[in-house]
Amino acid sequence: MQLFAKFQSFNAFVKRVIKLAMPYFQSDQKWKARGLLLAIVSLNLATVYVAVKFNDWNGAFYDALQAKNETVFWQQMGVFSYLAFGGIVIAVYKFYLTQILEMRWRKWMTSYYLQRWLSNQTFYKLELTRFTKSDAADTNAINTDNPDQRISEDVNQFTTQTISLCMGLLNSVVTLVSFVGILWGLSGAFSFTLGGSDYTIPGYMLWAAVIYCLVGSVLTHYIGRSQISLNFFQQKYEADFRHHMVRVREYSESIALDKGEGVEKTQLDTRFTTVIRNYLALIKAQKNLIWFTSFFGQAAIIFPFIVAAPRFFSGAIQLGQLMQIASAFGKVQDSLSWFVDSYSGLASWRATTDRLTSFDESMSKSEALLSTQTSVAASSDTLSTKNLTLSLPNGKVLLANTALNAQTGDAILLSGPSGSGKSTLFRAFAGIWPFSKGQIHMPANAMFIPQHPYFPNGTLRDALAYPEPATKYDDAALKTALTDALLPQLASRLDDKQAWGQMLSGGEQQRLAIARVLLKKPQWIFADEATSALDVEAENTLYKRLLASVLIAKGAIISIAHRPSVAAFHNKTWTLEKSPNADAEAAYAVAARQQP
Repeated sequence: MQLFAKFQSFNAFVKRVIKLAMPYFQSDQKWKARGLLLAIVSLNLATVYVAVKFNDWNGAFYDALQAKNETVFWQQMGVFSYLAFGGIVIAVYKFYLTQILEMRWRKWMTSYYLQRWLSNQTFYKLELTRFTKSDAADTNAINTDNPDQRISEDVNQFTTQTISLCMGLLNSVVTLVSFVGILWGLSGAFSFTLGGSDYTIPGYMLWAAVIYCLVGSVLTHYIGRSQISLNFFQQKYEADFRHHMVRVREYSESIALDKGEGVEKTQLDTRFTTVIRNYLALIKAQKNLIWFTSFFGQAAIIFPFIVAAPRFFSGAIQLGQLMQIASAFGKVQDSLSWFVDSYSGLASWRATTDRLTSFDESMSKSEALLSTQTSVAASSDTLSTKNLTLSLPNGKVLLANTALNAQTGDAILLSGPSGSGKSTLFRAFAGIWPFSKGQIHMPANAMFIPQHPYFPNGTLRDALAYPEPATKYDDAALKTALTDALLPQLASRLDDKQAWGQMLSGGEQQRLAIARVLLKKPQWIFADEATSALDVEAENTLYKRLLASVLIAKGAIISIAHRPSVAAFHNKTWTLEKSPNADAEAAYAVAARQQP
């Protein structure tokens, strides 16, 4: 039963590998990929052919040495030159074409996973659903750590290791097939007497190699199997450590203001200690395996001579045959020892494959959330919802069967206690909240202003026009938008390259986000605490300009804000009020009112 379970586990793993590997060889680049793979396979077969010819050369060369036949000696030196030159050419092009295939495969897989990760807000949903249940019946959390590391490093390691291990296995199988017959014919039969009976073992050198390698493979697995999990966690801990350093860099100002460098040092030390602890365990596991594989490899050098020595000293075989036997035994032993020699690589490859397949499965789960998402349809000039239900990732219902309606000319303030779901409602309007049901009719020409806007590193004009290309807007429009957003000091810096999200203050970032809206002039604006970092005077000025913008565009504005001063710019309110009944279907309900 245990053996059957292991077979099932291995079979499932093979299927996961095929699922990862096959898309590239079935893609629009399939003929180039298959051609390169065929060329590499052919060169590997040619390598084995050269090895067989070298084995034949061993017999003739050493027989010539034993017979002191100078003519044959120099003749065989010429044969060696041809074989060596051919082997060099094959080795060079095998390396070159293998690297080309690895590079193209990695490029395709990286593009493929980037496309999936960035499509339909999958990158957002992976973070949103991390360590949470996708539905009440699902006990498996979508748990994908460090997708950046999986796309950049795991894909690279997967392509490199898969080609290396597969070509190594192919080479070993073909070498084994090629040299089994040679070793069988050269080794002859071994006769011995045991208990008064005579026994003869034909091709005894072949059986010796099989037994030797079978025992070595079994022992290697039991000695080195802990490396699989250790390699898996080593990649995870390294990525966690690197990710925390990136967070320190991104939030450097906040950490400095809080004087939190001591805490961050402790956190980084803790993560790095985990990295080192796991790495030390991995080193010890590798050390134990190297003890065995080194002994196994050294013993394999003299083992064929020991086994063949009785026939050589009895005169049954000559020196050339002895060297051929040793060479053929070495090839067969190398082939059968592929598992032993490649175990550390297999362990690392298994860990990489597991991380990549879990990432692939997590993205598939996240993509599946789209099928349960609220139906969002485009509308020309109204916003309306029907039977809208919003839930948290843990299943808690915030709003149930909610009906809302907004018309052009409306200025609506969305208010309510913290945690009531105001921003979540905006996410549903934007079509990115997967834990929702119902229908939403949403104006097509709309923009959202988050409390913490994002700006790409690069020129200011790119940050202002994002996500559209900056070439869509002329310098005059860009400068006017900056000036209207109370950032005239930046109007002359359109071509400056900076990390604007870190260089600008919180208030300047919010003004730059408003400048982006004033530049693009959408009909509908959804502002989520968009002026929380501004003084009242700047807030009043910018809200007047936002209102003027939507009135000109014949649209509307919906704002989330806690400041009483913002309410003056709105003619309606949507208030999220806590349900008085503890057993209510939802935690909150929306009360729509006309502003006095």
